[in-house]
Amino acid sequence: MSSTRSTPARDLAQIAVFAALIIALGLPGQITVGSSGVPITLQTLGVMLAGALLGVRKGVLSVATVIVLGLALPVLAGGRTTLTALAGPTVGFLLGWLPAVAVIGWLSARMLPRYRVLPGIAVNVLGGIVVLYVFGIAGMLARTDLTLWAALSANATFLPGDLLKAVVAAVVAAQVHRAYPALSSPSAPARPAADPAH
Repeated sequence: MSSTRSTPARDLAQIAVFAALIIALGLPGQITVGSSGVPITLQTLGVMLAGALLGVRKGVLSVATVIVLGLALPVLAGGRTTLTALAGPTVGFLLGWLPAVAVIGWLSARMLPRYRVLPGIAVNVLGGIVVLYVFGIAGMLARTDLTLWAALSANATFLPGDLLKAVVAAVVAAQVHRAYPALSSPSAPARPAADPAH
């Protein structure tokens, strides 16, 4: 017999695991390319995976957990905190994690129960590159003296790596959804048994 307490616990465990995954993907550090001050990290791969595997609600909560933890702990790549990122040129990319994971989660859920790699790549590109870059570039314009064209040019350096992340996330998501088809569905409280008198 399943209890109403054990089902939300599964969701909390998944949120915690993916928050830990995003943090762990920041452990290799960061590589800063060019003068934009925006580093290359693996943490956006974790954001894509959270959306593709957990859906909107749990994906957003896992990313939000990382951002909240970062207020006190250096959980972002390069040993940065959320406050450090918010004060620098990466502010838009960090805040963009939330709409990015939401878009990926919502569109990925539309494919289920049969997640497919090619549409999955397109979804990851839309959320993890297009949406994320819109927020990221807006943050760069707010925090630096770069022109729009200079900001766009600076981010072109990141495109090959981000495209590779989108492919990897889609391939992993296809395999995981095949093995665990109910992973992204929200847990629902157990329903009481029907009264036989009715």
